Amino acid sequence: MTQPPPGVLPMFPLSTVLFPGVSIPLHVFEERYRALVQHLAAEPDPARRLFGSVAIREGYEVGDHGAQSLYRVGCVLQLSEIEPLDDGGYDIVAVGRGRFRLDRLRTDGDFPQAEVTDLGDGEVEVPAELVARSRATFTAYRAAVSQFRADPFDGALPRDPQYLSWTLAALVPLPMAERQELLEAPNTRERLELVTGMLREELRAMNVIPSLPATEVARTRWSPN
Repeated sequence: MTQPPPGVLPMFPLSTVLFPGVSIPLHVFEERYRALVQHLAAEPDPARRLFGSVAIREGYEVGDHGAQSLYRVGCVLQLSEIEPLDDGGYDIVAVGRGRFRLDRLRTDGDFPQAEVTDLGDGEVEVPAELVARSRATFTAYRAAVSQFRADPFDGALPRDPQYLSWTLAALVPLPMAERQELLEAPNTRERLELVTGMLREELRAMNVIPSLPATEVARTRWSPN
């Protein structure tokens, strides 16, 4: 899955954390990101239509004061679909291909670019018991959540540990900091352990107040008033 990025990547910071293996639709309307899409579309080799996205820690995606503070680990994306719009913007689809560390951001060109370092997904043995536990925990979470809203997943879970870790990371509704923690996990085993623990916390929250979905219970701050 992981595809090493070039030393410099066009950059599209977003207010969310993206993961390898996941497709994301994007509506592109700001001038600098239109220029980014045009730059990628001019690349004749589809495999080289790569750009990067890091989550915005503080700030906004657009405007003169956008992206005031960025996380340092992001996702390499490959542009897979482009639909030009009448207003000059684009609707695009991109697919996560790997991870990188942002070393230096450049904002003096037509669109942001960054000097980056490829981050592989450290090769470690993943116990079969951990894979089975992760799958079972998500199955329990999926069944519990489906009592309150639409099924959060409409397919069969991957059996490959790495694909499974990224799939679960993308599916679990977590705050940005915890999603970023999953993206930054150094290897598949640690990511599976982390996401399984987070799923168990969600299930525990649902068991405390079963009339509410976990995303509402776990994200609500208790107030003494």
